[in-house]
Amino acid sequence: MNQFPVNDTDNCEKMVACFRDLKPEELTLISSGKTELTYLTGEILFKQGAFSTHVLLVMDGLVKVYLQTGRDKQLNLQLAKPGDFLAFASVFGETIHATSAMAVTDAQVCMIDKESMRKLLMNNAEFAMRITSRNFREERQLLAVIGNITYKQMRGKLASALLYLSGDDFSGQTVFPHLSRQDIANFASIATESAIKILKEFERDGIIALNGKEINILNRPGLEKIERLG
Repeated sequence: MNQFPVNDTDNCEKMVACFRDLKPEELTLISSGKTELTYLTGEILFKQGAFSTHVLLVMDGLVKVYLQTGRDKQLNLQLAKPGDFLAFASVFGETIHATSAMAVTDAQVCMIDKESMRKLLMNNAEFAMRITSRNFREERQLLAVIGNITYKQMRGKLASALLYLSGDDFSGQTVFPHLSRQDIANFASIATESAIKILKEFERDGIIALNGKEINILNRPGLEKIERLG
């Protein structure tokens, strides 16, 4: 983990659309309580159970958010991309991280003082609505994860994970080469061996194409049908 020089990139508020209409004094409030860091691939941004002191804004790279469910078991909940906020619950009084986060690629992150963010939300209703709208997408993803675990069979779970990781939210970004088969299995909440087997079945059926770690979706409607049938 490295801290950026102050004069290197000190405008994280310009990196996401929801900051674009802030007044100069509001930008000053955010800027006065932020630190910009870079995390190398595989580094932990925060750990489940640790104290939560800042809101994190991903400026560049990809970050895996996961729930540690056992000593060697985890459930991947979200793949955060540039413009996504992490640990936002700290603004509302949560003092402990409920999840962990790890850089899947080298990632640039802006750490924003939670009290500064709280003041901004309380004083600017329009900004608060934009933030709420962005965070709703994360809530929707968590509901999808719960639904997959509760109702779907393994093929449906994996189809859902592949659709999420290749969806419009990641348009223009390379995702799969940065994820191991275990990562993909953890997004689907199935064993790694099962994920590998089902991926080969999907390839045989012409739904996907495998090339090393890369996964190309060839038949998205077919994959959606598998997800729907569960």
